[in-house]
This record gives sequence, structure tokens and C-alpha cells, in this order.
Amino acid sequence: MKNWTVRWANTPYGVYALFIIAFAESSFFPIPPDFLLIALSLVNPKISLFYAFVCTTGSVFGGMFGYVIGFLGGRPVAERLFRKEKIEIVHHYFQKYEAWAIFIAAFTPIPYKVFTISGGLFYIDFVKFIVVSTLGRGGRFFIVGGLIMLFGDRAKQIIRANFETFTILLVLLLIAGFCSLGYLKHTVRKR
Repeated sequence: MKNWTVRWANTPYGVYALFIIAFAESSFFPIPPDFLLIALSLVNPKISLFYAFVCTTGSVFGGMFGYVIGFLGGRPVAERLFRKEKIEIVHHYFQKYEAWAIFIAAFTPIPYKVFTISGGLFYIDFVKFIVVSTLGRGGRFFIVGGLIMLFGDRAKQIIRANFETFTILLVLLLIAGFCSLGYLKHTVRKR
């Protein structure tokens, strides 16, 4: 992972790769764009907020694509996988907490793509979905970009010295996010 991100961060195409990965991660791809965002920002800390903007934009557009996937084809797939009563229970809770659910998934390591597809599946207001996604994803990525811009070379030294530790922590956070989804799914099935 480290070699891959460093290689992309040192090419003129890194910003395009960041947009594509952010887009894909929000709708179907399991690898978060944070690694590449950090690598690009460390190579050029002065424009790390630009990278955060690119990452946010790609992620929100990818979220919109995930929403469309759920809106156009999610219901038949969901009905094949789950009983209709269970889908209706999740639908009820998703609509009750829609903005919070989308924001929390957008800001944290919880798999955002599950919520983008669910947003379309459960017909969440599209404008609200975009606004909340932008706030959540933007908050997440601009914090990273802002910290790197603020601390520059010091951030570079800390991250380089502890890259493996940060990678392990990020992977553990992703696993915790997937486990949280599994727990929620299990809880809903019991009802």
C-alpha cells in the first residue's frame, strides 16, 4: 500500500487517481482515498486543501452514483437477500435518522458506500443527501489536508516515521466500521 501511494503521489496523475479512488470508494470500491490524500498532501503541503477538495468532490460524486445504484436497482436485490419486514424496519430507521446516518458514515470509517446505496434504496431526499455528504466527507478530508498544511514538514516526519502504525490504525478503524454494520444488521434481524 505504501509503495502504491508513494508512486501515485509522485506522478502528475496523482490528483486524477485521488478523484477516481474517492469516487469509487463511495459507491463500490473497498479502499479509502485517505492514503493517497495523505501522500499527495505530504509531497506538496501547500496545496493539501486543494487535494482535500478533489477528494471531497470525487467522494460526493461517487456517493451520488451509489445513490443512483440504490434508487434504480437496490430494491429487487435487497428483497432477494432480506425479508420484506426487515427491509421495512431498516427503511423506517433510515428515514428517521437519514441526515445523521449519512453524516456519520461520511465522516467516519464506517463504509460510506453502504449508506450511499441505502440512501437511494430508501428514497432519501437527494438534495439533503448531497448536502450532508458534502459536509461529512468535506469535514473528514479537509481536517486531514488542513493538518498537513498547518504542520507541513513536521507532519511529514511524523507520518513517515509511523506510517505502518497509522496504516494499522486505519485498517482497524475500517474493521470496526464493518463490525458496527454487522452488529446493526444483526440487531435489525432480531426485531
